[in-house]
Order: sequence, then structure tokens, then C-alpha cells
Amino acid sequence: MMDSAQTSLPSAADDDLSIVRRIAAGDRAAFELLMRRHNRRLYRLARATLRNDAEAEDALQDAYMSAYRSIGQFRGDAALLTWLSRLVLNECFGRLRRETRRQNVFPIVDLNPHADVDAMSANDSDSPDKAAARAEVRALLERKLDELPEAFRVVFVLRSVEEMSVEETAQCLDIPEATVRSRHFRAKGLLRESLAREIDLAERDVFEFGGAQCDRVVARVLQAVGEGDGART
Repeated sequence: MMDSAQTSLPSAADDDLSIVRRIAAGDRAAFELLMRRHNRRLYRLARATLRNDAEAEDALQDAYMSAYRSIGQFRGDAALLTWLSRLVLNECFGRLRRETRRQNVFPIVDLNPHADVDAMSANDSDSPDKAAARAEVRALLERKLDELPEAFRVVFVLRSVEEMSVEETAQCLDIPEATVRSRHFRAKGLLRESLAREIDLAERDVFEFGGAQCDRVVARVLQAVGEGDGART
């Protein structure tokens, strides 16, 4: 009978260290594997911090370059994703500080960062109307998320969107787990309040009736009334 230790699969930490060693040895395929494995989570983290699609992509790219140059410093004390997340956050915070300094010197008109929101991917069986409706819902959620304070926004994305644990989120952001819980709770509350206000406004326009519809019905009724009066005479 084989020893259980011999038959067990490599742990995530072992896998991380293996990838790191390969990258440090110049294996670019391993670096591509690392990026594809963590792209979505890291992009969402950057996007939640910077609130701009293009800026988030640039920050992620620069963070990856920093990771590639300093990969030899990774010792496995934390998960590779945690280490990468900190690099992304450092890059994002640096960009925010630079932007703040620029705005203190030159007033900048903030262009709409949401002018080009990609439609959500849809199943082949979905109709264009359903895909468009989901895209509108996603755009609304992203807009409301962007309105949250940064500290709450980032925690919400890591916990609710990426479904990271409290412990993982705390390690990524280097904050206590209790702070993660309180910020996540507050973020969900603020988001619910914001969406509720949006729904309240939308309710006033539900089944809106006017314009061409109104004219059409009125015209048909008047026509029917006229025909009825003519028949009676």
C-alpha cells in the first residue's frame, strides 16, 4: 500500500513555488500561465480601485512587469495571488497619488469613464434583447460600485465578486479580518441603498404611456366613436 503522502496532490503553495522557480529561470510560458491564471481577479481589483477600464489595464500590466522583475523575492510566505494583489494595489495607489498631485496643479475635466462598457457575454441561446438587458444591469451595478468609497469598493469586489475569503482579503489588503467584515457589511448596505433609490426613480416610469401610443389609442377611440355615431344616425 502506497503512503498517503506519496499519493497526495501538490498543494497550491507547491504549485505557486514551482511556477515562480520556472519564471525565475526564464521560462516565459510559466509567466504566461501565471498571468492567465490570475488575470481576472487582479484586473477586477485594479478596476475597483481606479474606476477606469483603461487605467486598470495599464496598472495591471505595470504590476506584472514589476512581478516579473522581482519574482525572485517571492518566498511563499503568502499565496502567490496575495503577493500579486499587493503589487497591483501598490501600482494603483501610486497612480492615484500621481493623479491627485496633477489635479492640484492643473484642473482636469473628468471625462466619462463608462462611455464604452462592453456587453456581458451571453449564451448562444440568449436573444439580443436579453443580452442588452443584462448589459444595462451590469452597467448600473458598475456605476453604483464606482460611487462607493474606495475602501468599501475594493473589499466588496474581493469578497462578493471574486468570492475571496475574509482571510484572503485581509492578507491582500494588509488589514485586520474584522475590518474586512465591517467594510464588506457597510459596502453591501450602501450598495443596496443606492440601488433602491435607482429603482424608486425607475418605478415612476414603469409602463410609461404617452407620445405615439397615446395618440394612437385616442385616434382609434375617436374613430370608433365617430363610426358608432354615424351608425346611429
